[in-house]
Amino acid sequence: MFAGAQVSLYPMTDGFVDVILSSLDALDPWRDRLRIETDDISTLILGPPEVLFPALRDLYAAAASSGQHVVLRATLSRGCPGEPDDPICQTRALANPSEPLALRQKNALAAIAATPEKGQQADAQFSLYVMGAGDHMAEIMGCIDFLRQSGTFDRSKNFCTRLMGDAGPVFATLQQAFCKFGPPNGHVTIDLTVSANSPSKR
Repeated sequence: MFAGAQVSLYPMTDGFVDVILSSLDALDPWRDRLRIETDDISTLILGPPEVLFPALRDLYAAAASSGQHVVLRATLSRGCPGEPDDPICQTRALANPSEPLALRQKNALAAIAATPEKGQQADAQFSLYVMGAGDHMAEIMGCIDFLRQSGTFDRSKNFCTRLMGDAGPVFATLQQAFCKFGPPNGHVTIDLTVSANSPSKR
């Protein structure tokens, strides 16, 4: 399988370089289980979802702890048929295809309940795209039902769902949405925006 994210971090401050460079240190504990490639537009982070999402959480939390208005933008993908399998992405985190939707929702909620908080607020919106064969709308609606019970659900918006809460449960919710809905061997993507310290909320 091929799984990963194209990630960009946008600090709204004159000292944006320092915020970005210091935040990248938060990836250090995860680097041996990820492949990371950076250019002038974004950073590609490849790896299994159970490593990828905590790494993104820690990157976001480190940037947000600066107190500056910071936005993390990411496009996440698993199972893209146009990408070769990569051994670093091997995972057992994806839902068993024989598990009924209700059981996958239950397991996803249990995973969030077991997630510790990070002490950093996260305001996020995302869209889940389930591609390929099968009833993709049943999977998406099942995910939305799970989100409403997650404890991080804020509201539905046009084309996306808004989450809010501590970064620990918020990123755990995103991970479960990515892993538990859609066929495990199919193509699933997430379009994600996470914001911290926005002056619009003051």
